[in-house]
Amino acid sequence: MKYSNYKISIYRSVTLVLALTIVGMGNFSCKKIDDVQSTRLATEESNWKTLEDARANLLSVYGLMRSATVSDNTHWLMGDLRQGDFQITNRADLKSIVAGQLNAQNPVINRITNWRRFYAVVNAASLFIERSKQIIPLDSRYTQINNNVDVAQARILRAFAYFYMVRIWGDVPLLTSSHDGDFVQLPRTAKEKVLQFATTELLAAAQVVPFKYGGDDPILPGLYYGAGWASWNGNIFTRLSAYIILAHIAAWQGNYLDAATYSKFVLDNYTKSNGSGSNGIVYLDMDALTENVNYYSPFAFKRATVLVGFPFEAGNGLSTANGHIEQLTLASPFIPKTQPEMFVPKDSILKIFTDPRDLRFSINPVTGLYRTNYFYNFTSEQPIFNKIKVIYTAQTSGNLTLFSSTMLFSRIEEITLLRAEACAVLGQRDEAISALNKAANLRGTATYNAASGKDLVDAIFEERRRELMGEGWRWYDIVRYNRLKNATGTFIKKNGVSLTFTQFERAGGIYWPVSQDVINANPSVTQNPYWQ
Repeated sequence: MKYSNYKISIYRSVTLVLALTIVGMGNFSCKKIDDVQSTRLATEESNWKTLEDARANLLSVYGLMRSATVSDNTHWLMGDLRQGDFQITNRADLKSIVAGQLNAQNPVINRITNWRRFYAVVNAASLFIERSKQIIPLDSRYTQINNNVDVAQARILRAFAYFYMVRIWGDVPLLTSSHDGDFVQLPRTAKEKVLQFATTELLAAAQVVPFKYGGDDPILPGLYYGAGWASWNGNIFTRLSAYIILAHIAAWQGNYLDAATYSKFVLDNYTKSNGSGSNGIVYLDMDALTENVNYYSPFAFKRATVLVGFPFEAGNGLSTANGHIEQLTLASPFIPKTQPEMFVPKDSILKIFTDPRDLRFSINPVTGLYRTNYFYNFTSEQPIFNKIKVIYTAQTSGNLTLFSSTMLFSRIEEITLLRAEACAVLGQRDEAISALNKAANLRGTATYNAASGKDLVDAIFEERRRELMGEGWRWYDIVRYNRLKNATGTFIKKNGVSLTFTQFERAGGIYWPVSQDVINANPSVTQNPYWQ
C-alpha cells in the first residue's frame, strides 16, 4: 500500500500523540479530581496558530481517548471479565475481577479504577472547543466549516468519554469547560445529568459532522487536511458514530424508543459513509470478520467497518505490545507464549455455541474437525480464543510481539443487534426478528422462529454473546438484560447475603469502585456505596 507524505505525517502525529500520552500517564501524580495535565503539543506562544496546530490538537484528543480505553487493557478487563465467559490461568489481578473483587489491592486494578485518563480526554476536548477558533483569522487555509466539523468531533469525543465513565462508575463529575488541571475540586454529578449532557452534545454534533471525510460529502467536500476518504475512514468519528453512541446511551438508560430511532438512522444511512479507494461498510461474512478475507475485518487496519473505534494499523507505525486483547488471549502457535492469560473453557463454549451450523464454532461436516474461526485447539485444556489476532512481530527480536488490532466499540453487526434489542423491547417483533436474523444468518445459524417458543429477548442477547465475544460487551449486556428481565432470584451474594439484580444495582454494584487515589486527592468525591 502506498501512502502520500501528507498521509504519513498525519499518522506520525497520531503515533506521537499516543506515545506521549502513554508515557505521560505513568509519570504524574493525581492532584485534582481528574488529574489532568495540559495536552498541548506546543507552548502557548506557538500553538493555535495554523491549520497544522488544529490537526495536531484534534488528533491528540483521539489519541487520549484511545489511550484511556486500552491502557492496561481497560476495555476488555471491564467489559469481558465480570461474570463473563473467560477463565484466568494464573494472573491474580484478573482472577479478582472475575470473582467480583473489584476493590482488591492490585496495581492494575488501582490504575484502571482511576478516571484521570478519561478526564484528560474531557479537558483536551474542551480546550480544543474553546481555542481552535482562534486559528481561523490567522490561517486562511483553516476555514469556518473546517473548524465547525473539528469542534463537532471534539464534542463527540467528550460525550463518548462521559458515556464510557458513566457505564463504569455511575455518577462522575461533570466538567464542561477546560481548566488545564488547575480548577476547583468538584463532587460527582448524577449520572442522569451527565448522560443528558452527552446526549445533547451528540445530537448537536451529529448535525455538523459529515458521513465521510475527504470525499464528496456535501457538508465537507474535498480533501480533509489534505487527505482523501481512504485515509480517514474508520479513523475519526462520523455522523454514524454519533448516532451509534446516542443509541447506546439511550439503551443504557432504558429509553428504547430513542435507541430504536438512532439505530435505524445508522442502518438506513450507513452506505453514505462509503467512498472510493478502500473497502466500505458492509455486513461481514465469517472469514472476512475473523480472517480478514478481502481486507474487510474491522479488527485489522483502519477500515470503514470500524463505526466507532480506534485503529492501531501496523503500516502506520501504530502497533503496540499492550492494549490489545491478543495480549491476554493468544499463545503458541500464534505468539511465543506457552499459555494464554485468559481463555473460554470448553464447557462454556459448548453451552454458548449450540447450533451445529454455527460458523464461529461447530464441527465442520466436511472435515469432521472443529471450526477454528473463534477457537483454536478446542480439544486442549485451554482452547485459544483466536477470533481476534492481528499480529505484527518486531523484526529486531524473535520473541517480541506487537499487536495491531483495533479497539472496536461498534461495527454494523453490533448496531444491528442493538436495534433488534430495542425493537423487541418495544414490541416491534417483526423488525426485531428481521434485525436478529440479518446478523445471525451471517454466521450460518438457524433463522429465529417465533413458533419455537424461544423468548425473543433471550435469543437476541444470546446472539450478542456469541457474535461480540471478546469485544468488551459482555458485562454491559448482562446489566441491560437483567434490567429488562427484572428477575427476583439471586444475582450475587455479598458477605453471605443474597441480592437480586435490582438490589445489586440499587446498591451501586454494577459500577466499579473509584480509585482511592482519586478520593485522596479530592475528598468531595465519595466512593460508590457498594464498595464502601
